[in-house]
Amino acid sequence: MRHFKKTVLAFSVALLATACSDDNSNSDGVVELPEEEHVGVSSAQSNSSWFQEAQQAIEEASAVEINNTPGAAKNIILFVGDGMGISTVTAARILAGQQQGLDGEEYQLSFEKMPFAGLVKTYNTNQQTPDSAGTMTALVTGVKTKAGVLSVAENVARGDCAASLEYPLTTAIELAEDLGKSTGIISTARITHATPAATYAKVPERGWEEAAPDGCTDIAAQLIELEAGDGIDVVMGGGRRNFLPSDITDIEGEAGRREDGRNLVDEWKARYDDGVNNIAYVEDTTAFEAVDASATDKLFGLFNSSHMEFEAVREDDKAGEPSLSEMTAKGLEMLQKNEGGYFLMVESGRIDHGHHAGNAYRALTDAVEFAEAIQYAMDNTSAEDTLIVVTADHSHVMTIAGYPTRGNPILGKVIGNDGHGEAETSHALAEDGLPYTTLSYANGPGYSAGDSGARPSLVSTDTAALDYQQDALIPMSSESHAGEDVGVWARGPGAHLVSGTNEQNFLFHVMARAGGLLEQ
Repeated sequence: MRHFKKTVLAFSVALLATACSDDNSNSDGVVELPEEEHVGVSSAQSNSSWFQEAQQAIEEASAVEINNTPGAAKNIILFVGDGMGISTVTAARILAGQQQGLDGEEYQLSFEKMPFAGLVKTYNTNQQTPDSAGTMTALVTGVKTKAGVLSVAENVARGDCAASLEYPLTTAIELAEDLGKSTGIISTARITHATPAATYAKVPERGWEEAAPDGCTDIAAQLIELEAGDGIDVVMGGGRRNFLPSDITDIEGEAGRREDGRNLVDEWKARYDDGVNNIAYVEDTTAFEAVDASATDKLFGLFNSSHMEFEAVREDDKAGEPSLSEMTAKGLEMLQKNEGGYFLMVESGRIDHGHHAGNAYRALTDAVEFAEAIQYAMDNTSAEDTLIVVTADHSHVMTIAGYPTRGNPILGKVIGNDGHGEAETSHALAEDGLPYTTLSYANGPGYSAGDSGARPSLVSTDTAALDYQQDALIPMSSESHAGEDVGVWARGPGAHLVSGTNEQNFLFHVMARAGGLLEQ
C-alpha cells in the first residue's frame, strides 16, 4: 500500500511540474507538497511500562562502550555453572524472583544484566551430548577433545596413559602463571572433579582423582606438583579424601583414599611454607573466616571429604562450610593484591548433581547462590580492566512445561488460566486426570509410573519440598546431560566477542585475546 501511494505521489508531482512550466510558475520552480503522514504508536503502547522499560534498555545498551584492545583485561574471571542450561537459568531466575516476593518471570539474575551474551555449542569430539571433562577442556585450552579426558588432545584414547603424556594441552591457568599473574580455582565440587581439574591436570581418565596407573600422575598430585609459575595461589572446594592417605581420618571422621601413603596436604605445606610465603590450609568455616587475605599468599581450603554440601543444606554440614559467594569474596581479596592481575575460575559444581538426582530444588538453589557469587564479583571489580565470563559446561534435560499462570510457583503444580485469561482456582489436570508439575525431566530417578504405567497422584504431595524428585519420562538411576547449546554472558574488555553462536573452545580464545595470555 505504501509503494502504491508513493507511485501516485510521484505521478502527481510530474503533472504539477508540467502544468506550472508557463510564465506564471513560481520563480524558483519549487512545488510545495504536504508532508507524508507517519503511523505512530498508540497511547496504550507509549504509556505501557513494557514499552517504556524497553526504550530505557535500548538507551543503556546503545551507551555500552566496546573495548576491543588485545590485552586490555588485566584480570579474568571465568564462572562455570556446571549443568546450568538455558532451562536452568530460566527456572532459577523465576525462583530467585519469587523468593523476593515477585511473580518471578520478570526478574534478572546478576549475570543476565551483563551487556553481551551468546550461545555455545557443547558437543565433545566423540559425543553429541557431552561430559564435563571434554567441555571444560575446551573452555580452558581452546581445543575440543573427547569426553572423559582432561586437557589432553582428542587423538588420545580414553585411559591411554602413554598417549596422554605425548599430547598435553596448556591451560589458561598455566598461561596466567607464566605471565606472573595470580591464579585461583574455586568449586563446590571436589577440587579434583572434572571441571576444576581440567584447569591444571592432564589425564586421559577423569576418574584418576587419587590414583593413576604407573607412568601417569593422579589428578590430586598434579595439583600439588604444578610447575607453572609458583603454582595456584588460591584453591578452595571439596575432595579432601583424595589428598589424604587411607590411614588418616579427617576433621569430620572420614578416611582418606590414597593407597600410596602420600599426604598431599603435608606436601603442599612443605612446598609453600618456605619462610617467604604466608600460607593457610583450612577445613572448616571457623578457620576460613580467620584467614586474613591481606596477609596470606597461598590458601588451600578443602571443606569436605567429597563434594561440598548443596547450598540448601549447607548449614547442616558437620564442620561448617563457607558459601560459594564467601569463597569467591575471599579468593578475590587475595588475588587482587597482584598488580599484574589474576585469572580466577569459579565453579558451581552441584547444580549438575541436583539435576542428576532429579531434584530441581537443590539444583536451582545452587544456581541462585551462583548468581550471588557473580554479583559479588561484578560489584568488586571494574569493567575497565576485568573480563568476567559466565557460562555452563553443558545442559540438563529439565523442562519447563504446561501452561502455568503468571507467577505460579516454579517448583509447584501447574495452575492454568481460564477462558478470560485469569488464574484458575484449581490445578490443571493431565489426560490421566491428575495434576502435574511445571518442571520435569526427560529421564532420571524421578520416573514414577511403575509397571502399570500409571502416575501416582500429586494432590497431597508438596512438590516444592527439599527432597522432591520431579517426574521423569524415562527411568534412569541418574538423570543425564542434555546436548543443546548453553548460554554465555560477559562484561569487560573483549566481552563483545562472545556474541553469536560459537564453539565452546572459542571462549578460551576470547579470554586469551582480551587478557593477553598468548603474548610472545
